[in-house]
Amino acid sequence: MNLSVDPAFFELLTGSYERLVGRSLIPPEKANQNPARWLYEAAPFCVLAHNTARDPVFIYGNKMAQACFGYSWDELTSLPSSRSAEEVNREERQQLLNQVRQNGFATGYRGLRIAKSGRRFWIEDVTVWQLVDLQGILHGQAAIYRQWRDAK
Repeated sequence: MNLSVDPAFFELLTGSYERLVGRSLIPPEKANQNPARWLYEAAPFCVLAHNTARDPVFIYGNKMAQACFGYSWDELTSLPSSRSAEEVNREERQQLLNQVRQNGFATGYRGLRIAKSGRRFWIEDVTVWQLVDLQGILHGQAAIYRQWRDAK
């Protein structure tokens, strides 16, 4: 199922962010202009989400995240999210995800990631949050970051 502009997934993504982090993922001026499409196609920041599988798989990555990682939608949404980090950095990534599981969200994370091409890059000032619906059911975790730069 393609969740890129799915209204129910958009509500889960943005609603859980607002409830946990305390601010809106969508700028007020975009709220009445098909915000799901704006977030997917035009947002100037990266948003990714993965499911609750034992080895979670990405279920969402906006166009900016796809460009950052160098994957198409179909490639990204079949990729285990652990493969977005090199093996040596996966323990640090897992510690972050455990913190998010415990506290609902975490901010200020910085981590090294790897693109499809093998290019290594830093993601900075990352916020990760639980994708929890209004009934309290966990659907995965999501992340937003506005800054990234190639690793030297």
